Amino acid sequence: MQTFDLTFALNPKESHTRKEIIDKKLLSAGWDVENPLWVIKEFTVESSNNNNLNEPSKSYNTFSDYVLLGKDGKPLAVVEAKKSSVDASIGREQAKQYCYHIQATKGGDLPFCFYTNGHDIFFWDLGNYPPKKIYGFPTLDDLERYAFIRKKRKTLSGELINTKIAGRDYQISAIRAVLEAVEKKKRKFLLVMATGTGKTRTCIALVDALMRTGWAERVLFLVDRIALRDQTLDAFKEHLPNEPRWPKQGEKEIVKNRRIYVSTYPTMLNVIRDEEKSLSPHFFDLIVVDESHRSIYNTYQEVLDYFNTITLGLTATPTDVIDHNTFQLFETEDGVPTFAYSYDEAISHIPPYLCNFQVMKIKTKFQDEGINKRTIALEDQKNLILEGKEIEEINYEGTELERKVINRGTNALIVREFMEESIKDANGVLPGKTIFFCATKAHARRMEEIFDALYPEYNGELAKVLVSEDPRVYGKGGLLDQFTNNDMPRIALSVDMLDTGIDVRELVNLVFAKPVYSYTKFWQMIGRGTRLLESNKIKPWCTEKNNFLILDCWDNFEYFKLNPKGKELKVQVPLPVRLFGVRLDKIEKAIELNEMVIANKEIEKLKKQIETLPQSSVVILDAKQELRKIETENYWNHLSADKIEFLRAFVKPLFRTVSSSDFKAMRFEKDIVEVSLAFMANEKEKFETIKESIIEVIAELPLSVNVVNKEEQLIRKCQTNHYWATLTEEKSDELIQKLAPLMKFRESNDTSGPAKFNFKDLITEKEYVEFGPQHEALSIAKYRELVEQKINELVLSNALLQKIKEGNEITEAEIEHLTEELHNEHPHITIDLLRRVYNHRKAQFLQFIKHILGIKTLTSFPETVTKAFDEFIAQHSYLTSRQLQFLDLLRNFIIEKGELNKRNLIESPFTLIHPQGIRGVFSSAEIDEILTFTKNLIAA
Repeated sequence: MQTFDLTFALNPKESHTRKEIIDKKLLSAGWDVENPLWVIKEFTVESSNNNNLNEPSKSYNTFSDYVLLGKDGKPLAVVEAKKSSVDASIGREQAKQYCYHIQATKGGDLPFCFYTNGHDIFFWDLGNYPPKKIYGFPTLDDLERYAFIRKKRKTLSGELINTKIAGRDYQISAIRAVLEAVEKKKRKFLLVMATGTGKTRTCIALVDALMRTGWAERVLFLVDRIALRDQTLDAFKEHLPNEPRWPKQGEKEIVKNRRIYVSTYPTMLNVIRDEEKSLSPHFFDLIVVDESHRSIYNTYQEVLDYFNTITLGLTATPTDVIDHNTFQLFETEDGVPTFAYSYDEAISHIPPYLCNFQVMKIKTKFQDEGINKRTIALEDQKNLILEGKEIEEINYEGTELERKVINRGTNALIVREFMEESIKDANGVLPGKTIFFCATKAHARRMEEIFDALYPEYNGELAKVLVSEDPRVYGKGGLLDQFTNNDMPRIALSVDMLDTGIDVRELVNLVFAKPVYSYTKFWQMIGRGTRLLESNKIKPWCTEKNNFLILDCWDNFEYFKLNPKGKELKVQVPLPVRLFGVRLDKIEKAIELNEMVIANKEIEKLKKQIETLPQSSVVILDAKQELRKIETENYWNHLSADKIEFLRAFVKPLFRTVSSSDFKAMRFEKDIVEVSLAFMANEKEKFETIKESIIEVIAELPLSVNVVNKEEQLIRKCQTNHYWATLTEEKSDELIQKLAPLMKFRESNDTSGPAKFNFKDLITEKEYVEFGPQHEALSIAKYRELVEQKINELVLSNALLQKIKEGNEITEAEIEHLTEELHNEHPHITIDLLRRVYNHRKAQFLQFIKHILGIKTLTSFPETVTKAFDEFIAQHSYLTSRQLQFLDLLRNFIIEKGELNKRNLIESPFTLIHPQGIRGVFSSAEIDEILTFTKNLIAA
């Protein structure tokens, strides 16, 4: 192994930082700084001063703080250290020059560049990417993988895309857009693709291209639910069967010898926070963030910040309502993702890529007018009187159904209407596959009971509750697997679990049995039904799927007409943040009142709370330098206004990272601190309000539980006014110490809940409504139906039609005679109208007749053009994004005009792509190929 000269003249200002912080961080990544076979301290770097061309260059030696060596003994990386009290970036230029000087004097590859002050570490892949803050040094394997990728990766511009995985035109365009951005050294990308357009397949084909070209060896695919994890693993298994995947069936612990990793956000967050099992921040080369949404901006963004990778976001949210933070996170301009393909484009494609839908709005009397004396049926009122109940006390708004009041009769009515109006299976008896979006788990269970009671002949198999916390939902043979692959259950009663991501192509009915306020979530829910069902994959219990039905029981479509972007959900401040804030308020008030004993006690509690911050969290690592201010006792001896402001503005928000705690106990503790603060500040009204809520909570503790019963005396005592009138700090501490841990038992005694009735309800409104993209020619569809019905009726009586039906040819004279006969039957059956209706400019009358009689299918002109272009693009999957954009424009031009000449290609609209039109986008040979292709297509 090659070795180099050593010297140990440590800079004393940096020695402490190096020994106490940097050495330990290098060791945690597997670099033994005391072993010169792997790490050289104070590495001698030969440099020269040749800035002044008029003077001879002078050689001199400088010293790099650390050089990390590869298995061949050659420098792999330079680490420049600065003392912890200065900005790490001061070492940036110095580290860069060391790297270039080492390469110049020692030969070999350019070392990777790191500079750090112990707390902040920056990684600079010189010549490839700008510096990036990282959260740990790479291991030897990481660095050698980086070096291998840097040396061996191929160009992406001409890389063929595997069209067997993702072969649709827009999928190829999406992949090409990302590949081009990768080659331009961008690190973050955002694909916006409507649900059902194959985001996962597109991503897998992208991963395949990056792996084949050597740009990525390990990939992490992040999802927000276990069901989506399993679905994604199955997709990778289908399309990249030879790539090792994690997790396999039953695997819990992370393993490090796979290529494809699929994980939920919480699982990966636990992995990176677990110091013993944590993955290196450099373990992955690509992270895919499925269903990118607001949750990743809070706790789970930590996962994305931790790993030093290129990152791809996938979302189905329409571009015009994507949150600003999403564009910011993926470093794209607002409203301009890396690539977008909308639902409108997918259903307008010929033939369509996605299924359109029809909406039936139903509304019941109770939903419309509420439940009260005026709306309850007389028979139900009589029953209430017999039961000794006061009718006047029953008064609920329609919007309070399933929240404050439950009426079985309303739910039963919705079930019966669904069974009547739903799209049925091929036998026309049972509904096809359906999702009921229910308000709560209890609501879903009630719906299940109603289905079982109304339709007992299906033995409890017709409708099943699918909720994420039920372990019976997952895996082979689980409820989700049964719903997807078996005849029964037909109806999935879901609460959130099936709102996004789940792919069941056979779905033909969606029932909104709850109000929805998020526009993004609303369209994700609709997206469950948009997937087309391929004719060769129709299962025995499925019907052909031309469109799907949405039963809207809560005016959701009306709501989004009036509120196009829905209602912004109020961001909840995490409980640990609130507790820290209230305690800080109490300290400030105690100092103001000169109650230093109280202030000092709360300060000690505040310090203990700070100790609960997860030290391995990226957020906390980022804050380390600032947090050093509060590590000395001197900071706490005198809490000035400036210090309190620092705690409130900087430290308090860090408690959003606390994810494992007894939150029921913490909520009670926060209430006690809040009530003691109100007592101390003499805020009587606030004190009374909080006190009453605390007494109510304490009263709900079940004395039948042994550990609760042990505190019976305190529980009874603190429900008296006398106890609170003489509130002391000791009493507050006692309540927190003894009763907070018991709050987890409170639910078992909670008998409160919505009022429950079984009143007869009535349908007051039932109508089809129009919403979303519509086909422009509903009247044309009716015309086609009329023509086809008329011709099929005439087959029995018309000899010429019978002759055609039997497969015999007819003469031109007979065709003219048949045309006249049909025109006499209906004056609007003309060749011009038929060509317009069937969208075929050149078809002859006989071709239309054969098409209608099912003898020979007539493909419309747009379908013919689209299919031809799709095949052309699939055969030329190396085309660039701009070339694909040009072809898309060309396809639409031909469909609209029906013709094309050479001059068109250098005029508008093609000059919008390039001022020279096709000449600025394609080579001469490519232009000739396109002209031949379009000429043959138009002539066909």
